[in-house]
Amino acid sequence: MAIDNTTLAILACPNCKGKLEWHEKSAVLVCRGEQLAFPVRDGIPVLIVDEASHLTSEQLEAL
Repeated sequence: MAIDNTTLAILACPNCKGKLEWHEKSAVLVCRGEQLAFPVRDGIPVLIVDEASHLTSEQLEAL
């Protein structure tokens, strides 16, 4: 499963409206500014802040 570039270009973090990065291996969309990882379930991005995982600085560096 992948998020195509056209879709990725229109998606934004619902919290800060910043750009999201697609990480296929983890199946998450990452907002580096807010340090959030949004899940992608069945090919559908779940852009709900309460559903996102908070990332540590170390986890962000590992991505």
